[in-house]
Order: sequence, then structure tokens, then C-alpha cells
Amino acid sequence: MCGRFAMDKETDDLIQEFVAQGGDFRDWAPSWNIAPTDTIPVLLDSAKDDGGDVRRLEPARWSLVPSYSKEVKLKYPTFNARAEGLASKATWRGPLKSHRAIIPATGYYEWKTERTRKTPHFIHLPGEMIGMAGLYSWWPDHSKNEDDDDFWTLTATILTSDAVDQLIGIHDRNPVPLPRDLWDWWLDPTIAGDQAMVDAAVKAALPVASELEAYEVGPVRGDGPELIMPV
Repeated sequence: MCGRFAMDKETDDLIQEFVAQGGDFRDWAPSWNIAPTDTIPVLLDSAKDDGGDVRRLEPARWSLVPSYSKEVKLKYPTFNARAEGLASKATWRGPLKSHRAIIPATGYYEWKTERTRKTPHFIHLPGEMIGMAGLYSWWPDHSKNEDDDDFWTLTATILTSDAVDQLIGIHDRNPVPLPRDLWDWWLDPTIAGDQAMVDAAVKAALPVASELEAYEVGPVRGDGPELIMPV
């Protein structure tokens, strides 16, 4: 969890609201089957020299790669980050300090396991887009020259916590869906992130997570809006 999610045309609304100051995600193609290492939209704030910040929506590789890593492919999965003890892990400690992000989603998929049968479910927030708490990191590819446009790769991860009661029958984890009025707080690069901040985010996300609804869908194959249709 969360290993697949969907992002439809609502991203266009986010572009209009947040991209005026910087960044450009106008070429985003809606997808209903986003998998780890795919490109995802990431909302972030970056500090400016004058003490302010710029909010923008950027394309990122879904699987965070620490800046110190020699390779973009890691031996362990980093598309999710467990909120518990997050600040104590070397992979997450640096990004948590000032590189926090919101990953928008129409919803995500989870598979309910019953004996040997796994049934896909689509989990969403009725009438609203989900803003999942995340982290981001810029990874430098030292096999390229620093003036190469592909020298830096933006990478990101989604925070997860113990599942709320309404979802635990499907899976024991769920993302951390922050309420809209806390997005500014989570994104603020001038706030030094620590475990207390993560714990506060998880607590604040509980009411939103409790409003998430799930329904069974067909096999999650290919890509199209039919993937999120109830069976």
C-alpha cells in the first residue's frame, strides 16, 4: 500500500491553481493505472533566496531516490514510506526536513486477500481529490554532465499509516490524506520536519481517511476510466 493509483483530468484544476508561479505540468496525460517508477504529479514548495517560496506542480518518478544514492534503482522499495519512525530512517530523514510534498490522486487501488483470492478495490474520497502526504528528493545522475537537462531527476514517495477501521478489512495500511487546510503547513520548506510533524500529520489525516470509500473493481490491467468502475 499504496501500490497503484489513479489521477484523472482533475489535475488540470490543480495546474490552474498552483502552477502560475512556476513549474509546468500541462502535458499531463490522465492515467488510471499509475505504478511505482511511473511519472506522477507532485505538488511542492521550494524556498527562494528572498526568503519566500514558489509552489509548483512537477512531474516526478514515483519511488524516492536519496540524493546520495549512486543508482536510481534501489534494492528496496521506496514508493511508500511508513510514517512510524520515519525520522529515524536515513532514506527519509533528509527529505522530511524540508522536501515535503502533496501527491494528488483521484483514488488508489488495494487488493483484499481472502485465502488465495485477491480482489481489487478502488478507494476514493467522494466528490474530492485526495491530497496524500509525501516526500521528494532530487537525484543527481553523475553519469551525465551537470548542464545536461537529465542530470537531475525529481523522485517522490507517499506516506502510509495504519489503516482506519473502515479500510482495515481490505488492507492494514492506508496513505496519509491531509485535509486541504493543512497543505500549506506540510509543504512549508521553512518548517524543519521531524517525527512530531509526521505524527501530527497522521493524526490530522484520520478524519479524512475515515471518509474514504471503497468498492470492488475488475482486474487492474491496461489504462482507462473503466478501471475505476464498480463491478
